[in-house]
Amino acid sequence: MNTEKDFSPLTPSIVRALNDKLYEKRKVAALEIEKLVREFVAQNNSAQIRHVIQILATEFALSQHPHSRKGGLIGLAACSIALGKDSGSYLKELIDPVLTCFNDSDSRLRYYACEALYNIVKVARGAVLPHFNVLFDGLSKLAADPDPNVKSGSELLDRLLKDIVTESNKFDLVAFVPLLRERIYSNNQYARQFIISWIHVLESVPDINLLDYLPEFLDGLFQILGDSSKEIRRMCEVVLGEFLKEIKKNPSSVKFAEMANILVIHSNDLIQLTSMTWMREFIQLAGRVVLPYSSGILTAVLPCLSYDDRKKSTKEAASACNHSLMKLVTPEDDEDDEESQTKSSPPGDGTPSKKESDLNVPKSFEGVNCAAYSDRSAVTLDLDGIVQVLDRHLHDSSTGMMTRIAVLKWLYHLYIKTPRKMFKHTDSLFPMLLKTLSDESDEVILKDLEVLAEIASSPAGQTDTSGLCDSSDSKTELHIPGGKIINRMLMNSYFYKFMINLLKRFSLERKLLEMRGAFIIRQLCLLLHAENVFHSMADILLKEEDLKFASTMVQTLNTILLTSAELFQLRNQLKDLRTQESCALFCCLYRSWCHNPVATVSLCFLTQNYQHAYDLIQKFGDLEVTVDFLMEVDKLVQLIESPIFTYLRLQLLDVEHNPYLIKALYGLLMLLPQSQAFQLLSHRLSCVPNPELMRTVEDPKAPVKDKRLAQPHIDYSELLQHFDRVQSKHLEVRHQRAGRSEHPDRKL
Repeated sequence: MNTEKDFSPLTPSIVRALNDKLYEKRKVAALEIEKLVREFVAQNNSAQIRHVIQILATEFALSQHPHSRKGGLIGLAACSIALGKDSGSYLKELIDPVLTCFNDSDSRLRYYACEALYNIVKVARGAVLPHFNVLFDGLSKLAADPDPNVKSGSELLDRLLKDIVTESNKFDLVAFVPLLRERIYSNNQYARQFIISWIHVLESVPDINLLDYLPEFLDGLFQILGDSSKEIRRMCEVVLGEFLKEIKKNPSSVKFAEMANILVIHSNDLIQLTSMTWMREFIQLAGRVVLPYSSGILTAVLPCLSYDDRKKSTKEAASACNHSLMKLVTPEDDEDDEESQTKSSPPGDGTPSKKESDLNVPKSFEGVNCAAYSDRSAVTLDLDGIVQVLDRHLHDSSTGMMTRIAVLKWLYHLYIKTPRKMFKHTDSLFPMLLKTLSDESDEVILKDLEVLAEIASSPAGQTDTSGLCDSSDSKTELHIPGGKIINRMLMNSYFYKFMINLLKRFSLERKLLEMRGAFIIRQLCLLLHAENVFHSMADILLKEEDLKFASTMVQTLNTILLTSAELFQLRNQLKDLRTQESCALFCCLYRSWCHNPVATVSLCFLTQNYQHAYDLIQKFGDLEVTVDFLMEVDKLVQLIESPIFTYLRLQLLDVEHNPYLIKALYGLLMLLPQSQAFQLLSHRLSCVPNPELMRTVEDPKAPVKDKRLAQPHIDYSELLQHFDRVQSKHLEVRHQRAGRSEHPDRKL
């Protein structure tokens, strides 16, 4: 520095001392400057004061010489001390050169800059608040300074500035938030710690409402929550906890919608619990306001539902979120936008409409101005987005069991609450719902069946009113009906589509039929009424081209019909055949049951068509009797001994009125080889009283014919002809498979 230059009013001795390398000499110069400035203050000579500050800033603090910069810093601090309460008028000139030195490469000079600014701020106190942003910006950089002395000095200055902000009611939050939003994304741990500490301080000041600006920096807070430092995470958790308390106290001022997506995108392990906790509170406090963000919320929530006990808290929070969100979906969401707006408009007399009076406002908002939530038309359920998320989770093979169950519960809930809109998605969902029937979990299958049953029976799925085929006509073609009233339950076009595809799936996946077939069909009988299920499957199997599968499927259905508790009512309906409807059902089942001769006989036993059963057994001599066939007869004998056929066994006491029952049982006995089943049936028949009373129909002494021959609704001769036609087809197919071109005239 040119010492010959005129620095007046600074004396040459002050100038030399400020440039000295020794701190003690620079300090003496600072005392002289303080004395000089005090004189100018007393004289009210602001021009000279500004001149002194300008010299210290430009010629010293911003000098190229390090010792000069140190002298300039201590000189500026001395000016501030001398100015006292009047320093507020000169703060920009005092602060700017000091902040420039914060970027100096010399750590000692950065420390002196901290010291100088500390003295300036200490004197000015509240007057520095208009310059808060530049001070904060400078401090945020020093918070990450590698030199411990500089960091220590910046911490002292930081505490002083926090005290000033806490004491003052003139903090400009609006001007500060953009800087906070920018600085909060720093990856440096010390800078993050500095940011968190300031947010905590500002949040605790009663006159500063930081909650209004939370959406501006909430994303950054969650970024910090994922920091590798345990201490920083703890500090961030405390701050977020305080904000959540404020949100619960003042929900009416919270911008839930602006923060909903922020919570959704933060789902890594470190911050997931906090995110789920916040999301749970948001849903409960904001209510339907979060509905437009449902798809994003579900994307974050659903995977958490399959967590194990190691993440129990996160799983519970996610479950609460899921449950609360589901409750927000109401039948109003099934209305078109125009309908919703019409219904939500207040009547002309100024009284609130029913839609407004029944508004689902969260309890936490009682007594609070909820104008933001009163316009339901402004809150739209993102149904397309939700369905897309649910469908994606069903398709994902890695989706956990509890998540799959939750997805199916959501689909069921949506079909209940918003059936009209959901049926627009049914064609895309249907294949995956059918595929889910192969799931390894019984609980998943149960929920899947509930969804499929709701789709099949919902009035919203009605497309036309075409009827079923007349099952009494053997030449009828199978139609896919739009709807038919069966047993007081309305089925839609998806009902038959479901039945057709279910049987197709059983045909392609024989293991599914073997392992889960009975389970699935029994549950469907509970959900869709047993008569509907059996009637439709019988119609479909009547046209089944794979005869072997048709026989297997009939055998499965017959076993379910005869043994399952869920089919008790249907068995009673078929047992007596008292009505035209029950007779029509019997004929419908019979035609398909003909794919399996033994099942057909068992159906006749169930319906007490004993003479027809005897006539069928007589035809067994013309069939190709195989080992599998004999095993089915064996199973039928076992069933006759079961509680299902108690009434049949008791009818053996009335030999005179049930001759064909006895003849049919003897026919089965003659079919069986000398086996355990043979011994069992033989022993049963040996208990029949007075065998001499067994007379055929042709016997003129027989007083009564089989009561089923008088049934006006059934043409038994036609049924026998149908049985013959079906068995001929089966025989032809078996021979073709064996490489035969003609029907051999031989018997086993």
